[in-house]
Amino acid sequence: MDVNLWSDPEHARSYLSRADSIPRRGEGQSALLECLPRNTRRVLDLGSGDGRLLASVLALLPDATGVALDFSSEMLDRLHARFSADARVEVRAHDFAQPLPGLGPFDAVVSSFAIHHLADVRKRALYAEVHDRLTPGGAFCNLEHVASPTAALHLAFLESLGVAPAQDDPSNRLVDVGTQLRWLREIGFDDVDCHWKWRELALLAGVKG
Repeated sequence: MDVNLWSDPEHARSYLSRADSIPRRGEGQSALLECLPRNTRRVLDLGSGDGRLLASVLALLPDATGVALDFSSEMLDRLHARFSADARVEVRAHDFAQPLPGLGPFDAVVSSFAIHHLADVRKRALYAEVHDRLTPGGAFCNLEHVASPTAALHLAFLESLGVAPAQDDPSNRLVDVGTQLRWLREIGFDDVDCHWKWRELALLAGVKG
């Protein structure tokens, strides 16, 4: 049975309380920022959480505007609190388990540890929707939780986080790097690559030709 705990505000608060302690997270986010086209003027953030990634993008690209999408009531509250005085950011409630709404074109689409909660068929469909919404030369940069190649490596990853196997989040639906890179190429992305990886954390990116 499919499980998604992210509609529970307490689950979201629990994640946020430990988000800063995720090992090497800063490295992955820095790698993502390096992949953004410097002429980016409009950014879509999928599963924005409390807005930390979008805030970093806009700090790097101060002339850009952003749209933050999330469906969690707790995350939406955090987004409104963070960006209430920032006219560059539009916060939208949307569950991207459903097709993306008509938001117009974007020069970059970013995401951080969010898409892996979707069923695999929806992940791939979302990647295609992202491609459709990017302007030519626009980049999709997905800092993601991916599957380990073996059960032993998955357990080692959990141990590195201080998470017991019984506490493993049942909302996670992990897919290996190779499969996701193949999806992006099949959809039509160019320059597809895994630009950074540490255990089950990886930056997957591609450019719309």
